[in-house]
Amino acid sequence: MRRHKWRGKPPDSGDTLMNIQLKGRTAVVTGSTAGIGRSIAEGLARAGASVVVNGRTQERVSATMQEMHDLFPDADLIGVAADVATPEGCAALFEHVPQADILVNNAGTARLNNFFEQQDREWLELFQLNVMSGVRTARHYIPGMTQRGWGRVVFISSESGLNIPKEMIDYGVTKTAVLGVSRGLAELVAGTGVTVNAVLPGPTDSEILSNWMKAMAQEQGISQEQAEQQFLTTARPTTLLKRFATTDEVANMVVYVCSEQSSATTGASLRVDGGVIRSIG
Repeated sequence: MRRHKWRGKPPDSGDTLMNIQLKGRTAVVTGSTAGIGRSIAEGLARAGASVVVNGRTQERVSATMQEMHDLFPDADLIGVAADVATPEGCAALFEHVPQADILVNNAGTARLNNFFEQQDREWLELFQLNVMSGVRTARHYIPGMTQRGWGRVVFISSESGLNIPKEMIDYGVTKTAVLGVSRGLAELVAGTGVTVNAVLPGPTDSEILSNWMKAMAQEQGISQEQAEQQFLTTARPTTLLKRFATTDEVANMVVYVCSEQSSATTGASLRVDGGVIRSIG
């Protein structure tokens, strides 16, 4: 068996032993113009799937489509600008893409806040994006998957769904809810050929967290790498990885659970958290 020689640094995203082929499958990835969602879309396209790129604005969707076409000239890509935090946005997505074989519910956000100063409106807005977007898309696409006898549904949760962060209680609660929806749906579609799983990233060099680290670095006059290490030391001291994961490392797990090879994995909460959660379960 070939052994990786790297230490402490992420491997090349193309350095893989498993040959995943998804040609003929249509994959919807919500919130896929940046960060983890973008890497997931690229990973699925690399595996041969027809990928639906989704974002809230046409500008970001068009830019992502162009960049992905440059990377994968032969890829079958569909761009849909729709805000899946709203019923209207989801309806627009469904109109453009009535059926899918793979659904990755990635759309979501996080924001630092003070629990005692938050208003109901802020909680409800976050719940609409982080939870209800996945509820609506699953409700639409899963029946077709069960009828065809094959499907893959992945919810992007977070280690914050198990370790609720005091600076983002609302975010942690929504990610806990995502775990509940994912497990419940896996129970609902048992035996149909459709699998439903959740993936829990830890600190990841995504657009949102990277921007936070840049702002922290500028404020303190330190490098972004130093800011990241400071964050891990103070906020995620249980990390075993001792660095932020890359978005490709998270995407690799997602692409696997979307594959034929993952057919016996369902109802699972799969951690890509760098060992932050201190549990053997």
